[in-house]
Amino acid sequence: MSELQFIKVKDDDDGQRLERWLKKYVPDMPYFLIQKLLRKGQIRVDGKRAKPETRISGGQEIKIPRFYVSDKKREPKKHKITEEDIIFMRSLVIYEDEDIIALNKPYGLAVQGGTNTKRHIDGMLEVFQNEEGVLPRLVHRLDKDTSGILLLARSAKAAREIGFTFKNREVRKIYWSIVTPTPELLDGSIKAPIIKSTGDYEKMVIDEEEGKFAMTDYVVIESAGRAAAFVAFWPRTGRTHQIRVHAADALGSSILGDRKYRAVQDEECKLIEADLEGMDLAKRLHLHAYRLILPHPIKRGKTLDITAPLAPDLVKSWKNFGFNHKYKQDPFADLD
Repeated sequence: MSELQFIKVKDDDDGQRLERWLKKYVPDMPYFLIQKLLRKGQIRVDGKRAKPETRISGGQEIKIPRFYVSDKKREPKKHKITEEDIIFMRSLVIYEDEDIIALNKPYGLAVQGGTNTKRHIDGMLEVFQNEEGVLPRLVHRLDKDTSGILLLARSAKAAREIGFTFKNREVRKIYWSIVTPTPELLDGSIKAPIIKSTGDYEKMVIDEEEGKFAMTDYVVIESAGRAAAFVAFWPRTGRTHQIRVHAADALGSSILGDRKYRAVQDEECKLIEADLEGMDLAKRLHLHAYRLILPHPIKRGKTLDITAPLAPDLVKSWKNFGFNHKYKQDPFADLD
């Protein structure tokens, strides 16, 4: 028996970093060992030495010492998908082609699993697997309590291209929200660095000295006096909870329903909050990823412009404030 194992790279893995490919296909091999074997030339790509960050291509052969490859074929972990899951996930699709899928993620549904999170988007992607059994990939995230557009890539190449697009800030991400109270300035750009709180690791805070650069443009579309406003946000960067932190701590206007990030409460704000409690409003975070404009990952020259309608509970809130939930204009059309 040969002491070497040769594994051919699938087309769907084209463009992956070698280290990530190895973690996927040789899951029992610890990372330090991957580095050691690469350094000694015991793992090779088409017979040549490679580095962890080497990008591999479909059809290439990866040489790995057989000792580290399990003879027992590993099957990907299967999730029990029900007919109800299939109907539910298909109902979320708002755009689909051979390269991507766009979902209108509902409020309260996590994108990925965790210790106490059993039902999530990632666990139901099997609904969209192709004839070869390949599942689509998540290419960005939305908070559990934020609804709206969530993109999936049908291939590694599409995922990589979308990743570059997000990294290079070539995506226009427009979020709709209701904030309270109405901001004093009707439009502007918030530049406030963000970092994880030392006291609450799940909360982000503005820190001018140690925070990471974060920028959010905003426009007040409509207002209900000082009580509340329909505001569009465009996060130019993608920090955790960025819009929520910037709205509360920089703009001084909390997103309605946000219990984690709240603006400083003066007497006027307390009176406004008391009035709002008597209104028939959605009992949740009023933040929705409404529109996404980006280059198509595969079809050069084509621009994707996807919108996700508000859920009925948010429509109710918009209507009760007298806001136009069918607003069609791009509030950032004059910006780069």
